[in-house]
Amino acid sequence: MELAGWRTFFELYPFDDLHRYHRPATAIAGSFGAKPEQILQYLSPEPTDSAMSDADRDITKALGFNS
Repeated sequence: MELAGWRTFFELYPFDDLHRYHRPATAIAGSFGAKPEQILQYLSPEPTDSAMSDADRDITKALGFNS
């Protein structure tokens, strides 16, 4: 019973880094004229595979595997 309540609460009010830190910082940066998409991408970049070199990442991006 209590677990179901916490699950519902977390779905309504998530408390991960994106919602606690990144989105408020994006709102503040947006008030100074920054583009929200760029700020979110800067604050929480996609994880990179450490086994791949920069050249490998560029090739896979050029082939359309990375967005």
